[in-house]
Amino acid sequence: MPSASCDTLLDDIEDIVSQGDLKPQDRHSARKHVVPKARKRNTQKYLQEENSPPSDSTIPGIQKIWMRTWGCSHNNSDGEYMAGQLAAYGYEITENASEADLWLLNSCTVKNPAEDHFRNSIKKAQEENKKIVLAGCVPQAQPRQDYFKGLSIIGVQQIDRVVEVVEETIKGHSVRLLGQKKANGKRLGGARLDLPKIRKNPLIEIISVNTGCLNACTYCKTKHARGNLASYPIDELVERAKQSFQEGVCEIWLTSEDTGAYGRDIGTNLPALLWKLVEVIPEGAMLRLGMTNPPYILEHLEEMAKILNHPRVYAFLHIPVQSASDTVLMEMKREYCVADFKRVVDFLKEKVPGITLATDIICGFPGETDQDFQETVKLVEDYKFPSLFINQFYPRPGTPAAKMVQVPAQVKKQRTKDLSRVFHSYNPYKDTRQQVLVTEESFDSKFYVAHNRFYEQVLVPKNPTFMGKMIEVDIYESGKHFMKGQPVSDAKVYTPSISKPLAKGEVSGLTEGFRNRPRSHLSSARHPSAAVRRDSASSRLVLHLQKLHQDCALRVSVGLALFALLLAFLVKVYN
Repeated sequence: MPSASCDTLLDDIEDIVSQGDLKPQDRHSARKHVVPKARKRNTQKYLQEENSPPSDSTIPGIQKIWMRTWGCSHNNSDGEYMAGQLAAYGYEITENASEADLWLLNSCTVKNPAEDHFRNSIKKAQEENKKIVLAGCVPQAQPRQDYFKGLSIIGVQQIDRVVEVVEETIKGHSVRLLGQKKANGKRLGGARLDLPKIRKNPLIEIISVNTGCLNACTYCKTKHARGNLASYPIDELVERAKQSFQEGVCEIWLTSEDTGAYGRDIGTNLPALLWKLVEVIPEGAMLRLGMTNPPYILEHLEEMAKILNHPRVYAFLHIPVQSASDTVLMEMKREYCVADFKRVVDFLKEKVPGITLATDIICGFPGETDQDFQETVKLVEDYKFPSLFINQFYPRPGTPAAKMVQVPAQVKKQRTKDLSRVFHSYNPYKDTRQQVLVTEESFDSKFYVAHNRFYEQVLVPKNPTFMGKMIEVDIYESGKHFMKGQPVSDAKVYTPSISKPLAKGEVSGLTEGFRNRPRSHLSSARHPSAAVRRDSASSRLVLHLQKLHQDCALRVSVGLALFALLLAFLVKVYN
């Protein structure tokens, strides 16, 4: 390529300006011929923009939130913790779904119907243009489901961060927190036990003693969500129980995926925990144990019998058998045989007279024959379990059992009906005088619900003075699932709580650290006060003014920079 040549050298870049270009003075003299054109302003739109805060000034903590929880008591405890943190931050927890700004849906993955309800609720929320946060075992186990796209998810071990997730969702962002909590490389039980919570029933505290389990049942989807066993330390659980009694609780439920396995990961065991807990239970208050699988309770039968005979512990235990066929149990990978289950039941019935033993049955597990099912029927007929949870088998996606050859649907349904008929053929209750603890209202609102020493349900008259109290009643009628009792006229009404219970919806366990969190509104747990709303409105105004101030400052800065450049250019030209 030929080299370029120039007749003259350019002393400076400004010399590039040709002779035909306008000089600065020419541009200045031409200004008088420029006529400004008026631009019409959309007054209505302008006023609307002035009155509305910018999109990035949405103030979290003042919206209404509706919560729905499906599933076990562990899930309900998680829901109570999430509601408590949100209310402590300033959100209003409402029971009216239609008026809520955001729906928090806390799911259960045990059965297909529960997940179907969960999916339908998501669809309904989307139709009503609600903000949505998903929680619980379903999104934790399968976070890549198509119907989760674009939605915020909070994992079962991340419930202590629910405020962050809701805040970002309110702002229009999608957040997913599904990690596992660890300390020194070891998996923890989950969120702290001292977080604020709103108890569904102010008289009942649900305490999760551990999360996850040691089993690998082929039908279980919950293991995919909750993972392996991780237990809370005994001292933390005892402190939570003490705090609950100080807030008027008169009944504690211990819960987890398998309470019998408690402590095996941290060098302790369930009896050690229970003996520490009974030391802090006030007289007249009661402790209820959660579900335990047979393999782990076998190791502690003597100690468990002593604990279940304690006057402040319900003589009640939930031990799922699932099937009375060893062949089916092997396919389920239940890690025990029917003889093990019978040994536990027989021992406890002998050592704890009158004990209520609840169990679970799965009807129609893959490969279950008529003979297998008849063995299960015989077990129920022999032991006449007063509390029996009969479940038709549902194959859960991702589980080994879902890939097995399935029992026909009509056979599963028929076996479920047949076993239910056996269960309803006997009545476990007797008419006696009993001492009962009143804790809730019946579904039909006609009675108060109490439980006797064996955690059997007793309906008593709706006398407000009975609620939260232990009273003596004479049983005058009994049904399949309940008894009715008439209070003894001269009996003493005992108040087990060491203080007045919290009001329904009141936030429990507001620690000093949580109170001092920035931007929290703690003036009201359920309804932000006028002061909170004024603060929020003021915050919006301040943010709007700050935005305007920033815009003005930016314009001034840009103008000064342009003026400086123009001045420098003029100096060069005239020199």
